[in-house]
Amino acid sequence: MKLKAAFLVFILSTTSVFAQNKIELQAINTQVWSNFTKAFETLDAELFASIHSDSLIRVGGDNQVIRRKTEYINGYKTRWQNKTLKRTISFRFLERIANNQSASERGVYKLTLDPNTPKAVSYYGKFHVILRKEHGVWKLLVDYDSSENQTIDETAFNAAFAIDDFEKF
Repeated sequence: MKLKAAFLVFILSTTSVFAQNKIELQAINTQVWSNFTKAFETLDAELFASIHSDSLIRVGGDNQVIRRKTEYINGYKTRWQNKTLKRTISFRFLERIANNQSASERGVYKLTLDPNTPKAVSYYGKFHVILRKEHGVWKLLVDYDSSENQTIDETAFNAAFAIDDFEKF
C-alpha cells in the first residue's frame, strides 16, 4: 500500500511539474518567439526591442562579438530600414528548461531571405538563450548564436523539436 501511495505522489508531482512547465513554455512562445518571428518578418525594430531585457547580453559566436541591448537593437534598426526586405525565421528546439521565473532554451533557427521566390536562400544556426520574467513578462536576457563554422544545416534544423512539441521537454 505504501508503494502505491508513493507511486501516486510521484505521478501527481510529475504531472504537476510538466503542466507548470508547459504553461511557462506556452507563455514563452507567445511573449517571445511569436513576437520575435513577427518582428523579423515585418522589420519591426520596436517590437524586436520589446522582447529583450534592458540587461541583454548578445553574443554572436560567428563574429565573436558581445553587445549590449542598445547596440544590438540599433544594428537591426539600421538593417531594417529597407522595408522591401522579405524574410522568414523559424525555430526548433533541442532543450527547453523553465520554471516560473527563468528559462534556458537551446535550438536551431532557419532564416530564409526572399522566401517563396527562385532567389530564396536559407541560413541556419544554433542558439542558446536565457530568459527571465520581468514584471510578469518573459524577456531574452542572454542570447547566443552560431552557425558553428557553417555546419548547421537543414538536417540539424529538422532533427530538433517543433516549437509546440512540449511533451519532449
